[in-house]
Order: sequence, then C-alpha cells, then structure tokens
Amino acid sequence: MQDLHALVVEDDPDISSALVETLEGAGFRVTSARDGRQAVDVASADPPDLVTLDLTLPHMDGIEVCRRIRETSDCYIVIVSARSDEVDKLIGLEVGADDFVLKPFSPRELRARVAALFRRPRSAGVGEEGAAAAQAPHVPSPSQPADEPSTINCGAGLVINSARREVQVDGSIVDLTRIEYDVLEYLATHLSRVCTREEMVLAIWSSALTHDHHLVDVHVANLRGKLRRHSDATWIHTIRGIGYRMDREGQPDRRAGGGPYLVARIDSEDWAKGLDF
Repeated sequence: MQDLHALVVEDDPDISSALVETLEGAGFRVTSARDGRQAVDVASADPPDLVTLDLTLPHMDGIEVCRRIRETSDCYIVIVSARSDEVDKLIGLEVGADDFVLKPFSPRELRARVAALFRRPRSAGVGEEGAAAAQAPHVPSPSQPADEPSTINCGAGLVINSARREVQVDGSIVDLTRIEYDVLEYLATHLSRVCTREEMVLAIWSSALTHDHHLVDVHVANLRGKLRRHSDATWIHTIRGIGYRMDREGQPDRRAGGGPYLVARIDSEDWAKGLDF
C-alpha cells in the first residue's frame, strides 16, 4: 500500500481526535495542525495527499489555508465545518476544495467520500514545481477504448484533450480545477443530452453518499465563469429543475426531448445570488 499522508487541520481537540482516528483507520499516516499558520507550514514541509480543513481557525482562516495549499499542491482538500451557509461552500470550492462535509460528521460517510475522491483520476499537478512537491499517489485513469478519440471539439474554439486533461479555447489553456475539468469532460462526452445532477454526482464523485447536488451547480457556475473569460460562446445550458446539457457551439438551442424545459444562460454570479437552477 502507498504511504498516504493526511493532514487534519482542526482547532477542536475532540473533533481532531475523531478525524485522526477515522483517517488512520482508513490507512493514512496522519499529521495534525491546530491553527492555520501551522497547517500551511506542515503542508510545505511534508506535502499531504489529503487535507481535512475546518474553516474557523486561529491565526489564519480555513479559506486562506486552502488557497495557500492549493498554490503548490494538487492534494485532495475536504472542508469539514459547522458553517452550513451556501456562500461558505461556494467560496471554499472556488479556492480549490474538493468536497464539503458538515459537522457533526459521520466517520463512515467521511471515509466513503475520501475513497470516492481517490478513485477519480488526478491531474498532473499545479505546475512543474507543484507536481514535484506534491508527490501525489498514482491513481490510474480508466482505460480508454482504442476507437474513442482523446480530443473533443466542442465548437467555437473549445477543445478538450482527455489524454492530457487539458482544455483550450482558441489555443489558450483554461485553468480548471480537477472537478471543474471532470464536470466539463462528462458533459462534453454526452453532447446534446440532458445530464441530471444525480447522475453527474454519481459519475464524478463516484459515491451516492455525496448527495449534495448543489455541488454540481457550484462547479458548473465556476466552470462557466472561467470559460467566459476566454469567449462569449455558450456551451453549457441549464435545464431547469433537472440538470445541464452541453451543445457544440453553433448548433441552435432546442428543448431536450421536446419537453417543456427552459434553456437559459446563467452566470456564476447569478448562482451566488440564489437563483433556482
């Protein structure tokens, strides 16, 4: 078994102890940090493969800790917090967290979510230095059929190279997080078909226990915002109350299956204002 290092960042000693016990039981070598500055120092000195991170910490809050760790590491980051506001989830995911677990947490659910994260293919890293520093464990990608192309052309200059896990718009690389890429690739491999939030959760997070379907909305909103920095084209459409559909840009919009579904262009800022997708 690989030597997987988990960093638990938690100020409450009882919760910290429970997290350490849960992760050690899952086979991790666990290090603890009680405040934000210590967490950043530990992550730099001994790069983790997984970080569980509270948002409310002494000296440096969890959002800033997440941002700083993400600058040099492609490790998995799971926020474990009692703060249930959607804005906290949105900000945490925006700065690079992979999942959000509410306190009090179930050890069984946490282990299932962590297992689901490690089943997903990892990106190569956050740059040459970040990749070398992180020393991420190898998680093999699913084998690709010989007749399946590694490049998906979505029109209007958007090209997805699944072999390199790279996205370009008009030749410029789009900087996406691991989950944002997974969301985009899933929609692109199901062009012109409505993908429900539930099926996307099961496919991308690989676990029915990741039941918060608003995670999909958050990542789609972030993805749209990043694509829009490179182009005004609209590839991803919202099917109200159901999910999303991606069309090759240049095709006329159409109602999915002839049903009465509203197709709308919604900005990431709109989601943050609480619009009902």
